[in-house]
Amino acid sequence: MNAELKQKILAVCDQKIKQKGNNVGLSFYAFFANKNDNPEQLMEVATWWIQTHQLDHFEKAIKIKQMIEISNH
Repeated sequence: MNAELKQKILAVCDQKIKQKGNNVGLSFYAFFANKNDNPEQLMEVATWWIQTHQLDHFEKAIKIKQMIEISNH
């Protein structure tokens, strides 16, 4: 994933955690508008989420945030 997409994921995770606490869960759809205006990015995140990491449909935002931060190093 490119740096811009990773930043978007981190921002959404931070926002959800701030709104609902550390136990908030989300799916990869949380990073996109309801209108599918960027299918390539959606598929990139879906592949990362489902195939690469075999994550459940809903995961803790804090877990996703940590995974993205680790991949930045």
